[in-house]
Amino acid sequence: MGLHLKEGAGDDLAENHEINVTPFIDVMLVLLIIFMVAAPLATVDIKVDLPASSAKPAPRPEKPVFLSVKADQRLFIGEEEVKAETLGAILDARTQGKKDTTIFFQADKGVNYGDLMSVMDNLRAAGYLKVGLVGLETAAKK
Repeated sequence: MGLHLKEGAGDDLAENHEINVTPFIDVMLVLLIIFMVAAPLATVDIKVDLPASSAKPAPRPEKPVFLSVKADQRLFIGEEEVKAETLGAILDARTQGKKDTTIFFQADKGVNYGDLMSVMDNLRAAGYLKVGLVGLETAAKK
């Protein structure tokens, strides 16, 4: 409870009904500092040995369609070299026009990201939206 002093009021002191927010602000600043220090500690990666999944792997298609990009930007569907302009027509022939076929896409490490995106844009323009990215599996580091 605060008191409000008036000049010449004598011994009568009037009560002040306003809340003193200074202790509230002090507590909030201390909590802010505590959370600023504790938050980075809560986001540390912890190595966890996860159990193996018992789910059955998705069935592999009988004849998967592999689209490869070499380091020199040459395109291959399977073993056949193709031009970027004819990519959609050749994929239509390989998949019998089934646009929901998954195209397995792989590229050399040295291929420019912009070149990869242009091939992906060609796939999208041809109507093939299901693309599986292929990579090598590496042994887990301990």
